[in-house]
This record gives sequence, C-alpha cells and structure tokens, in this order.
Amino acid sequence: MQWPTVLFVMLVAAGAALELWLAGRQIAAVRAHRERVPESFAAQVSLAEHRKAADYTAAKARLGQIGTLLDALVTLALTVGGGIALLDALWRRTGWGEPWLGLAVIASVLALASLVSLPLSLWRTFGLEARFGFNRTTVPLYLLDLAKGLALAALLGGPAVLGALWLMVRAGRAWWLWAFGGWVVLTLAVSWAWPVLIAPLFNRFSPLADAGLKARIEALLARCGFRSSGVFVVDGSRRSAHGNAYFTGFGRNKRIVFFDTLLQELAPAQIEAVLAHELGHFRLHHIRTRLLASIGVMFGAFALLGWLARQSAFYAALGVPRPSPHAALLLFGFAAPAVLYFATPLSALWSRRQEFAADRFAAGQADARELVSALVKLYRSNASTLTPDRLYSAFHYSHPPASERIERLRHG
Repeated sequence: MQWPTVLFVMLVAAGAALELWLAGRQIAAVRAHRERVPESFAAQVSLAEHRKAADYTAAKARLGQIGTLLDALVTLALTVGGGIALLDALWRRTGWGEPWLGLAVIASVLALASLVSLPLSLWRTFGLEARFGFNRTTVPLYLLDLAKGLALAALLGGPAVLGALWLMVRAGRAWWLWAFGGWVVLTLAVSWAWPVLIAPLFNRFSPLADAGLKARIEALLARCGFRSSGVFVVDGSRRSAHGNAYFTGFGRNKRIVFFDTLLQELAPAQIEAVLAHELGHFRLHHIRTRLLASIGVMFGAFALLGWLARQSAFYAALGVPRPSPHAALLLFGFAAPAVLYFATPLSALWSRRQEFAADRFAAGQADARELVSALVKLYRSNASTLTPDRLYSAFHYSHPPASERIERLRHG
C-alpha cells in the first residue's frame, strides 16, 4: 500500500474516531446534568423540559455516531475499496466519452451514496424527530421534497458538472480558473434566485400580516439602514415544530423570513430583538466576509484540484487505476472533507465570535432582556441542551453555548 493511501485511510479513520469520541463526551455531559437545571435557567426552564433537551441531544448524538461510521465506510469503499473504479469500468462499456461518461459515473456515485444514507434520513425524520414531538412531515410530503430536491440537483448540478468536465478536457492546464469562475457565477445566481424562484418550490411564503409587528420591524430596519424586498412568513410548521428566522438572497431579492412556529412562540418585542441580532450580521458585514472567505477557500481548492488532476499517483493512491476528469472530481470530493474536518474548530470559533458581535449589536438596537428571554424560549421549544460538553461545543457549535451567550447579554 502506497504511503498516500495509508495517509488517506488514517485521516478518514482519525476523523471518524475523533467524531465518535466527541459525540460520546456530548452524550455523557448531557446525561450527567440531566437531573438538574442550571441555576441561571431555573426560573425559565422546567426540569421536564431540561430532561427532554438532554434526551433529545443524546439521541441526536447517537444517530450522528451511526452516520459518522457510515460516512467513513462509504468513503473508503468508494475510493480505496474500488467502488468508483468499478462504476467507471461498467460505464465505459457503453463506449461513451467525456463529458457524458463522466456525468454518468458521477451521478451513479452520488446516487449510491444518497441511497445508503436514506435510511438514516428516514429515521431522523420519522423516528427521532417524531419521538420528541418535532416532526410534522408526512410521508407524501417527504417523498415530494425528495423528488423536488433530486430534480433541482439535476437541473443545476448536471450542467455544472458537464461544464467542468468539458473544461477539464478542452481548456488546458488553466481549466480550473475557468471552472472557478463558473462556480462563482453559479453560486451568486443561485443566491439571487433562491428567495423568489427556488425556495417557493418547497414552502409557501406569505407577507407578514400582523400590522403592529410589521411596523415595529420596519422601524428597526430603518434604524439599521437595511432595505429588503419584504418581510415574509414561511410555513415551516408543515414539516417541523422547530422555529427559526433568517435572511436570504442579496441585492433587490433580499428577504427577511420568519418561521410561523417562531411567530407563535415569541412576543413582538422578542421578535424584534431576534431580528436585531440577524441585522447585526448584515451591518457588521459578516455575510460579506463569509462569502469572501468561501470564495477564497474555493479558489485554493480549485487550484489544488487543477494540480492533483495531473498526478497519476493521486488516482492510484485513492483506488482508481485509470485517470480521468470525472475520477479527479470524485476523488477530490471524497478526499477534501477528510482533511478539512480538522479545521472545523477554527470555522466554529470564527462563527461564535460573529454571533457574540451580533448579540452586542442587537443589545444596542433592541432590549437585551427581550433577546435573552427570546433565546431561552427558543432553547426550550427546540429542546436545545443547556449543558453541552465543552470540547464538543468548541469543536462543532457555530453558536455560543446558551450559558455563555446569555451571561454576556445580561452583563454586557
């Protein structure tokens, strides 16, 4: 076995082992604190609600452990185990050439990986989420969402893959620069079109009808200098009892979206405070910096892929004896996460710092006490644990743990 192969297998195994260990710590932490509500939350969260959050968190972590093992096995089976090579050999019997051969192989690999993960998705929705009272998705709606997702992936991803394969064959060594440019254009186009063309395929969006709340929100938007194409309510309750709020789109297509479940849970002053937090991300340029960072990372990824695609050892080390453009894309797609996984804590740390900054902004534009009460309600209604493991949260949490976040809001 070549040393690059050994290194790749070790990275996949080490990542899986670390994730299993972290999840085990998370389960142990929430179980250890299951019978006692943290003192700072004792007045707002009942013991029954705290126990539910602990059980829900532990159940999600256990399911995540199964997913971690499955992902590692699928990655190794398709790469060094010869799965991609086998599918490639089978499709070559058709006599097709690039880019259609490559599209067929890539589609087959992705379909196989999706099929393997489908049972976990079904259990997450109709088992775990239903058990804790969150799931409202029916089987017909689940299947309809699945069909729409596949159709959308084919409509957007198919031409993108064909274009990349064509460039790899026709555009010489600089193909990756053209492909990177295409990725940027596609990303911006999808972000622009998502609120008005894509998201409505899955959900119904209605203008906010509450005149008093709408006036309050518009006053906040004016104070923050934010313009959008409107404030909308999405029928999230069709699928889940979880609540959320978010911004979507850019340019003239910017929208503020509230889940109907969130509006049912929070008072107007609390909704204003939550929105002020989201506006903080906009005013502090977090959305722009995240976009620029992702573009920078993708530029490096395309450049690395451009070099690796010319190295025959890259293919051989990952279980594909015959180099090809589609094999390069697939192998890079499986190898990159094995490496980037270990950068997860840095990304999470950056995100948590931005969340703290957005909280400070919200405290200056709305009542910090209302944001605290809104967050407590959301932690309670979403069964979010108040006692996560310190290492697990440091590695994975994009938002600060509840105790840290609320402590800062209460004491500045």
